[in-house]
Amino acid sequence: MKKFSNIYILLYSGALLAAAAIVLSVANMLLAPRQQHNEQLEQKMLILKASGIEATARNADRLFSDSISTVNLGSDEEPLPAYRCGDRHIIELHGNGLWGPIWGYLCFDAQWTVCGAVFDHKGETPGLGGNISTEEFARRFVGKSCLDATAQFIPIILKKNANNNSKHEVDAISGGTMTSNGVTNMLHDCLAPYSTCMQQTVRAQVTSDEQ
Repeated sequence: MKKFSNIYILLYSGALLAAAAIVLSVANMLLAPRQQHNEQLEQKMLILKASGIEATARNADRLFSDSISTVNLGSDEEPLPAYRCGDRHIIELHGNGLWGPIWGYLCFDAQWTVCGAVFDHKGETPGLGGNISTEEFARRFVGKSCLDATAQFIPIILKKNANNNSKHEVDAISGGTMTSNGVTNMLHDCLAPYSTCMQQTVRAQVTSDEQ
């Protein structure tokens, strides 16, 4: 039986590892555009869903192009990116749950009241924190607002046994306290920068109605 020296074995193993690394690198390079397209397609579908438009992988690009535009609700120095669908605005949310990233989109009507929502996550516990991706959870946000009667900014919060009559409270996820806290923090951090824009729009509408 032929014996190989340790040097030969090391060189042979190194060559195999190098070849495998090259194959994986090439595969990743070839697949990257497709992966990027799939991520963009998923984002478009979520934005469309938040705005009330159901889409599939086949028609998402067309529906997005026909219905959604990107806008800056801030200034050139302090941009506030958003999406527009008719007279509605969709704001992107991103934060951290218990086990990893969470994200979503809130759609607001002309009075900055939530009229649509969608959430998703990377690794929250199925049946618990993972329930943020369900339509039942998203529907809890419809009719909620970040502004009170005097147009003061009040963050939307997730709360156990939330007051259903409150425009600023949403029922927390049963058994998902940490994920609920993550959603609350995400809502505050991502929506607070838009508070001035929200206030100015609503106050302008009130002034216009009074004239």
